[in-house]
Amino acid sequence: MTDEWLSERARSAEASAGASFDLSQCVRERIHQLGGVQSHGTLLAVDPTSGLVDTAADNTLALLNSAADELIGRHITAVLADADWAEALEASAGGDSVAVTLPVTAGAASHQADFDLSAHRRDGLVVLEFEPRGEGDAFQFASFYQQVRRALRQLRFSGTVIECCRAAVGEVRRLTGYDRVVAYRFDGVDGPGEVFAEDVREGWEPWLGLWFPATDIPPQARRLYEENWIRVICDVDDPTARLRPEQRPATGAPLDLSGAALRTVSGFHLEYLRNIGVRSSMSVSLLREGRLWGLIACHGGGPRILAPEVRSACELFGTAFSMQLAAIEERQRADALEGSGQEVAAVAGLLNENVDASLLQHEELVRELVGADGVLLVRQGRLSSAGLPVSEEVARIMKRCAARAGSGGVWCTDRLPELLASDGVTAPMDCPAGVLLLPVGRSGDYLAWVRQERPIPREWAADPSRPVLVGPQGERLTPRGSGAVYRSMIRGRSLPWTARDQAAALEMGRLLTELVLRHADELHQLNDELRMTNLDLDSFAHVAAHDLKEPLRGIANAATFTLEDAGESLDGVSVHRLETMKRLAARMDDLLNSLLHYARMGRTGLRWDDIALDDVLDEALEVAGPRLVEEGVRVVRPRVLPQVRGDRDRIFEILLNLLVNSAKYAGDRPDRMVEVTVEDAVPPGTDRAVAAVVVRDNGIGIPHDRQQEVFALFRRLHGPQEHGGGTGVGLAVVKRIVERHGGRLWLVSEPGEGTAFYFTLGEESQAKPGGADG
Repeated sequence: MTDEWLSERARSAEASAGASFDLSQCVRERIHQLGGVQSHGTLLAVDPTSGLVDTAADNTLALLNSAADELIGRHITAVLADADWAEALEASAGGDSVAVTLPVTAGAASHQADFDLSAHRRDGLVVLEFEPRGEGDAFQFASFYQQVRRALRQLRFSGTVIECCRAAVGEVRRLTGYDRVVAYRFDGVDGPGEVFAEDVREGWEPWLGLWFPATDIPPQARRLYEENWIRVICDVDDPTARLRPEQRPATGAPLDLSGAALRTVSGFHLEYLRNIGVRSSMSVSLLREGRLWGLIACHGGGPRILAPEVRSACELFGTAFSMQLAAIEERQRADALEGSGQEVAAVAGLLNENVDASLLQHEELVRELVGADGVLLVRQGRLSSAGLPVSEEVARIMKRCAARAGSGGVWCTDRLPELLASDGVTAPMDCPAGVLLLPVGRSGDYLAWVRQERPIPREWAADPSRPVLVGPQGERLTPRGSGAVYRSMIRGRSLPWTARDQAAALEMGRLLTELVLRHADELHQLNDELRMTNLDLDSFAHVAAHDLKEPLRGIANAATFTLEDAGESLDGVSVHRLETMKRLAARMDDLLNSLLHYARMGRTGLRWDDIALDDVLDEALEVAGPRLVEEGVRVVRPRVLPQVRGDRDRIFEILLNLLVNSAKYAGDRPDRMVEVTVEDAVPPGTDRAVAAVVVRDNGIGIPHDRQQEVFALFRRLHGPQEHGGGTGVGLAVVKRIVERHGGRLWLVSEPGEGTAFYFTLGEESQAKPGGADG
């Protein structure tokens, strides 16, 4: 094949214009039911029960000395000995599509010859393929087998995938004598392929480094390569031997030839081979975990027939080659894990129980472990990220991707936008191109490394956007090869994640999981201790408040009786001291009552119910109303407040405390008011608005630097008798009730302008802003 020949074909195709060829025909073509076989052999399909011929190729007369129409409906022993038929039945009894080859003498009694008979089961029939055997085939196979053993030994010395493939293509070419042998690797399950190893005869164009469009090998062809691991085309100009009948009455479709070595070839593929100057070919599947990883493709400039034993030997070589590739990759993963272990351990040693914060503190080292542009951790609904920005939308998409990782494994891709598009999802603008995901725990938490897009230059053997052109002889697949190279940039991809990257991620996950579990155990123990401490404190507060009240009552009574009995005999100083003792005893009694009430909030359970806020507010206003009227405070409320879920008595207590508090600190402005409503608000330390109940006044307000003090137990910002007095327990009780409901309490205040207290009752409350005026 000369450069002049190729250039002429390329110019001819390139000069053509306007393709109307429908490539979907290639995708839809049922290449396993093309209804014919290559004519150097013949085929019979036989009912295993009756032994009657169901289907026959129309060249049986030339090879078996019996016409196809005469054979159909007759017993197979018309052309095959009883013993050979019995052996074929037994050999194919497993029912799978893997053919078993037997040496037989077959044909009509007047004209018999030696054949290689291959038998397998399909469509409920025994499919028999007859290929003439030459006199020297047995000797040739023995020699070939020794060469295969030598080739397999060569593979064992290969240290990398590339080295293994280079050795393989050289050995296969020496074994078979084809003019070009290439190792062809697919970019993903349905992607294009790259020639990354080659052994080629002088004068044939080199293909090394070229990419071929995915349309060259459509999906149904890839599926067949996974089932039938070797495919031989002896001559692209072979006149196909058609099957009779064309459609089987039992199925209404042509015979399924997926497992047949003689299966005829799609016209599209024959045209493709002619366009690249190939007369014969052989393809051997390379599998990884049962999926098609690549091919060894062999091309010849002239016709070439391979005996079944030779094909079997090549198939054996391909199987051993696939296993060797898997072993090399596994060894590389093990070496990568060992090499990255110390680096990962050093980084993991910098992390502490606050995983989120310490991970971000050392994020540069964490990213460098796998050469990532960014890192993010999603734990318990919190997103922490550094480096390349990642939005919450992308984080949610990644969470769905993390579910694809197996238990204790990782999931990675260097083309996330492309994968999302295949699932019908439009990738966000800020979507990273590459992701390496590591699930952490079982609750959907994960650690992820991300990489931005890296445009990749690629040289194509044909324009991937125009795989078909119209030429002088009509629509035809364009020539392929280095004489018609197209250069393009692949976008939307990142650098691929190596075995070392994935090994480092796995080791990081193991150490991170240990840290998280250890921290969880410590936290669980601390929570148990804290729970016991809280119970002890509640019990102590309840007992102390109850038991102290009795002696305190005795002190107050003693002071009262002394004042009554002594009468005027006491001097003024003693009387003042006794009055002070009574006042302090009363004050202490109030404090103990408040402490007792506060302790009770931690001891009693909540009675959950659906509650109308309007009804609870009405009850609270009945109690607090006189105080509000006395202070001249006007109450503003929507006509309708929503329902909430919680303990009615406790919510009444919240509203009562907040209303009384508003009356106390109403100030002296003429338009004093307090408003009770429900509205959306953003709690401090969050970025998500929630529906909160609000009690807002326009009173004296609270200084910014003292706003958190008001929720402390027994803490007042004013003297005991100022602003109506009190023990400083009311807001502490409100806070405790809100927290018991799983909610939050906070305030917004400006001195001189008033205070707004916001509270939620947790997700169960289901309060929503609204009402007629809300």
